[in-house]
Amino acid sequence: MLRFLQAHATHPEPELALEMVWAQLASQMAVPGGTASPWLPAGEPGRDAPTLGWCYISDDLAHGAQAVLDGLRQRMPQVAWVGAVGAGVLASHVEYMDEPALVVMLCNLPREDFRIFHGRQPLHALPRGRRHLPDASLGGNPGWRAHTALVHADARTPDLPELIAEMASRTDTGYLFGGLSASQHHPLHMALAPEDATAPPSTAPAATQHTAGVWHGGLSGVAFGERVRLVSRVSQGCSPVGPRREITLAERNVIYELDGEPALACLLRDLGVTATVSGSGWQREALPKVRATLAGLSDAASDLLSHGRHFGADTRVRHIIGLDPGRQGVALAEEVEVGMQMAFCQRNAQAARQDLVRICAEIREEFDPQEHPGSQAAGAIYISCAGRGGGHFGAPNAEMEILAHALGDIPVVGFFAGGEIARHHLYGYTGVLTVFGA
Repeated sequence: MLRFLQAHATHPEPELALEMVWAQLASQMAVPGGTASPWLPAGEPGRDAPTLGWCYISDDLAHGAQAVLDGLRQRMPQVAWVGAVGAGVLASHVEYMDEPALVVMLCNLPREDFRIFHGRQPLHALPRGRRHLPDASLGGNPGWRAHTALVHADARTPDLPELIAEMASRTDTGYLFGGLSASQHHPLHMALAPEDATAPPSTAPAATQHTAGVWHGGLSGVAFGERVRLVSRVSQGCSPVGPRREITLAERNVIYELDGEPALACLLRDLGVTATVSGSGWQREALPKVRATLAGLSDAASDLLSHGRHFGADTRVRHIIGLDPGRQGVALAEEVEVGMQMAFCQRNAQAARQDLVRICAEIREEFDPQEHPGSQAAGAIYISCAGRGGGHFGAPNAEMEILAHALGDIPVVGFFAGGEIARHHLYGYTGVLTVFGA
């Protein structure tokens, strides 16, 4: 039976935070009456022993990431580990922001159903027109294919959106989920397979440095085979303040026309700015509103809006980084193309709450035993934007309480990220919820 366990603790000393987490895990793994449990790491691992673990560390504890990972490996040498540093970390019913904290989750997925990847052991590309990988470089199984993958990445990595899209192409579904590490000083991520402890010296590129499973730069994570059942959804955190429009004139990251009209004029109209660019003093009225405004983008073939006035799952929210009054242009923090759809938007806590409830309901339906006999949710990963943390949902721990109310009493861990990954895109101001089950 698929089983997940989780533990979490807050303490300024990494080793003591780990001791607190380990005590919780050991008590959950023990069998009443003192008999041996297959979940305990001592001795020969049983069929149901833990095989895969997640470890998320808050920024205030990031300096101890190596010590934490070493401690986990010493206690459970048969477990493969992935994780990242976040602006905060998440566990069932609780959010740790601006404090040193550690969350850990274990599961007993069959080893043949997942593969760890990182700079030294990349996820290989799928050959075109072939059913199987040509080598045994991932776990010694030449027939193994990645169906989906959890990806953690360093936000400082150059060309990150392109790398994410390329990574998605290495899976059968093209679906990734994950997030970017978020830290002021240590934006690291973690990936360590049991066999890495005896691997030869690293041949990873200089831009992707690591020490015993802790990585700086690049991407890492865990790929899952087709037998692993998971359901993943994206929850948007912004609402449109204007209509959906098509980009009809643009150059690199600057939009000049929307539906054939000057882009800046469209922005001011959507924000209710009465002054015009041709007049004097328009900046005084417009700029405070523009600073609170973002832009939702989607490809030409995707739906920008869904569920009425809410953004669809393929919509990426980007910052407005400049205005060009002379040419009526609006510059975004992403290159755009003619034909893409766009709507100006603003952060909206109520819309974020409603959309989170919606995706929880959709996922719950996927595990409804009446609709899907034998189906049951077992554990979840939730990666939320750092901009949604703290009091954005109106109360401490509110975001995780929504998940607990909707999903029931299943283990959930995650972190507040510097960017969220879903499908082949990099998102902002979203939450990505992925639930594992039978």
